[in-house]
Amino acid sequence: MLGQLADVVRSGRSAVLVVRGDPGVGKTALLDFLAEHAPGCRVLRVTGVQSEMELPFAGLQMLCAPMLDGLDRLPGPQMEALRTALGLSFGPPPSPFLVGLAALNLLATAAAEHPLLCLIDDVQWLDQASAQALGFAARRLVADRVGLVFAARTTGSELDGLPDLEVGGLREGDARELLKSVVAGPLDERVRDLIVAETGGNPLALLELPRGLTHTEMAGGFGLPGAVPLTGRIEQSFGRQLAALPGPTRSLLLLAAADSSGDPALVWRAAERLGISAQAATPAVGAELVEFGSRVRFWHPLVRSAVYRSASFEERQRAHRVIAEMIDPRIDPDRRAWHRAQAAAGPDEEVAAELERSAGKAQERGGMAAAAAFMQRAVALSVDAAGRVERTLAAVELSARAGAFRQALELLAALRPEVLDEPASARADLLRGQIAFASGLGSDAPPLLLGAAKRLERWDMSLARETYLTAWMAAQFAGHLADEGDVAEVSEAALALPAPSGTPSVADLLLDGLARLVSDGRAAAAPALRRALAAFGNGDVSTEEWLRWGWPAQSAAILLQDEDSWRTIAARKTELSRNVGALDQLPVDLASQAVTQMRIGELSVARSLIAEAEALSRATGTVYPPFAPVWLACLSGDEAGAGPLIESMIATGAATGQGHAVDHAHYVASILYNGLGRYDDAMAAAQHATEDPLYIRMWALPELVEAAVRCGDLEAARAAADRQTGAPTAGRTDYDLGMQARSRALLSDGETAGDLYREAIDRLSRTTLRLELARAHLLYGEWLRRQSRRADARKQLRTAYRMLTDMGAGAFAGRARRELMAIGETIGEPPTATRTLLTAQEATVARLARDGLTNTEIGGQLFLSARTVEWHLSNVFTKLGINSRRDLHRELTDHGQRAAARRRGQTPHYRKGSS
Repeated sequence: MLGQLADVVRSGRSAVLVVRGDPGVGKTALLDFLAEHAPGCRVLRVTGVQSEMELPFAGLQMLCAPMLDGLDRLPGPQMEALRTALGLSFGPPPSPFLVGLAALNLLATAAAEHPLLCLIDDVQWLDQASAQALGFAARRLVADRVGLVFAARTTGSELDGLPDLEVGGLREGDARELLKSVVAGPLDERVRDLIVAETGGNPLALLELPRGLTHTEMAGGFGLPGAVPLTGRIEQSFGRQLAALPGPTRSLLLLAAADSSGDPALVWRAAERLGISAQAATPAVGAELVEFGSRVRFWHPLVRSAVYRSASFEERQRAHRVIAEMIDPRIDPDRRAWHRAQAAAGPDEEVAAELERSAGKAQERGGMAAAAAFMQRAVALSVDAAGRVERTLAAVELSARAGAFRQALELLAALRPEVLDEPASARADLLRGQIAFASGLGSDAPPLLLGAAKRLERWDMSLARETYLTAWMAAQFAGHLADEGDVAEVSEAALALPAPSGTPSVADLLLDGLARLVSDGRAAAAPALRRALAAFGNGDVSTEEWLRWGWPAQSAAILLQDEDSWRTIAARKTELSRNVGALDQLPVDLASQAVTQMRIGELSVARSLIAEAEALSRATGTVYPPFAPVWLACLSGDEAGAGPLIESMIATGAATGQGHAVDHAHYVASILYNGLGRYDDAMAAAQHATEDPLYIRMWALPELVEAAVRCGDLEAARAAADRQTGAPTAGRTDYDLGMQARSRALLSDGETAGDLYREAIDRLSRTTLRLELARAHLLYGEWLRRQSRRADARKQLRTAYRMLTDMGAGAFAGRARRELMAIGETIGEPPTATRTLLTAQEATVARLARDGLTNTEIGGQLFLSARTVEWHLSNVFTKLGINSRRDLHRELTDHGQRAAARRRGQTPHYRKGSS
């Protein structure tokens, strides 16, 4: 695998490998081998340093430094994100994933000149921001001449799923030979075998453990097996070598180990301050423990660890204090602050304030984890009790934003209630609720947020109202599984608030409208909600408000049954999240936009959006309930694909209190089973879905009416139709009146039924919801066939079949096909769409290329390098038998025109001779 890696990179493809193994097993030696046997490749090396784990993007900066001349060739947003992350410029905090995309394209740009091999050692000590960015880039490399090889003892989730190689110890014979090479004179075979067994063939252990031991000391091996971990024993071996060195040499090594920036000038300045001469380095260099060149390099990371651990606490403090004094605060204030913190013997308000400032700068660079670490250390050094509380709350918020929810909760738990004043206690409750909501969307969050909102009323009414809105959204996700703090309780509490002073914000309007909708119905809620939606539509909403309140705005549009506003807001929210790099929200935004496309019958567009969302989720490691994929599978009639998704959503949602996910799964299951003609299953699923207190119930009632009528349970069907007509969210729109007419038609006879079906078709044809319109044609055609009105039935069923087939709604199209065959139609199989030849990724690339985006723009949208986009397009051209983007535009446009013709009733899929 290793031998072929450089060959793969030179051939024009990417290669990624994670080398895992115990300390001393030879991972670094393997990287050395790669570097020496990669002719024609440019080799870059970076080593993670333990003491730099809290400095954001420290590792990425070292890797990118030789390639910074390619920065100006990156797209603008990526260039600015990377410049900000590396501290080269100032700007808003960059998205970590936008930084990862910039790193990907910087690597690809550098590889355009020469194949590039990047070797990253000791990954377990990389700062989290760098590891995340490099893991992101590694997952997106496809057709770039870049090799990324990571070596680590253990790795975090940043590298999960990448190809890996586990490195073990030497084989027994090789281990014996290596041990023999370092032990002078004969060695008892039993002792030799015990040493080989205890070390597990670890080369470093075999080389280093015997150093300084006499044959008498080795007579029993190295002590009791397992008494000391192998890493500890290797460090002890280095410790024995260190103990033999002169005092000034040990002090010099401690300075180098404590700083770990590798800057020899800094080490020598600190040594001079302590009165250590340059000759002090000679014994350590002679013992091959360290080298002083352009950088200070220890022979092995465990040497550094042994140097640092063998020093006393007071010695380490002195080293950090002297190093801090040697760092210019104007050049590297964060490193200086960190050293001062390590040197502090106890609480120090000046150092705590310096750390707090460093946390702010780390946050500005996008290093949330680093910012949290700085702030936590500032908490420990705080003198003033009130300042400690403020910094703790800030550290909680930073940890939560970094995704470290457990750590954030531990910090909150450490806050003693007696040291919190009332505003701080309310903020702590708010943070608990926000963490619960962000980490699970379950039933734990609503009561916490509701309680926090009530407490905040006395101190910050604006924040209280925003918290009520967040609580309302949390309650919506909890749905019928909310034990406390359901939408009714949150709405009641919100309506009891005094009216906001001055002009209400968009959050105020959304809160007032959503609360009134639950309490008093849609007519009472409509004025406030329509004002809020108008603000989103006419540009009166800031980017921050879009990102915070775009979701409740979509809920408002859905509950008003304003499908056009929902679709517009969903598309704009997706675009905005992509532009500003809010990639934590983008997968959900893409899924929401996909659902709006499915509701208008554009299943192929929805499939492309879902593929993009899934690719992004894999790249970022975010996990959300599969709302859009399960909906698509059910509409497509893909029972095999939908079944596991439905079961998983129901089980996971029930276990975590996500009632909305459970009800959603039941709702789309009712669509699937109605399409397949399995009406008993459809009725059971729809009955479950109507437990939702909001719009899932609104959508599920027509499914319940249809299934119950087909099952012969007219009582249940009438009850559902009455709820549909009289539900608080019912209104006077063509959509809801059309759906009500469709349901009443199913329960009617004679001309009354016919009139209602025609009313449903007329009203739904005025909307964009082609799927519901097609189903109305299908139901009308089925009713006409049962009335023996074959000619009229044929017309309706043909229309339904064309529309449903074009959409890709396979199950309902199959129902229409069976009905047509029952009246004597001979129907051929529908033609396969050209795009089904393509993978989901290829179809998405093709669609964006057809729309005029460049390879760089497509790469920015799909988080790929431009070269990888070019590779995907080459595959698309080959599969479709075309040669250019112009041909691609014609191919996909022709397909769309054929689909539009079928929607207008032209070119049906009938065999010659059919009537």
